[in-house]
Amino acid sequence: MAQLIVDDIKEELVEELNLRAARNGQSPAEELRQILQRALAPPNGIPSFKEMIEQMPEIDDEYLERVVDYGRPVDL
Repeated sequence: MAQLIVDDIKEELVEELNLRAARNGQSPAEELRQILQRALAPPNGIPSFKEMIEQMPEIDDEYLERVVDYGRPVDL
């Protein structure tokens, strides 16, 4: 399991984390893990970017051909 060290956190944030953890009956480390998990997880029902890419259908190169467009004439 990885460790994460974050410098220069305001004392008020640390105090709030400790209070929040105590209210939830868990350690500050566990509270922080849950906060990070909620913050970084995609919302319910919304796939991650990786999942969206994996769900994309396979397409042939003909669909990727660039259309040559010379625009339209402009009356001056």
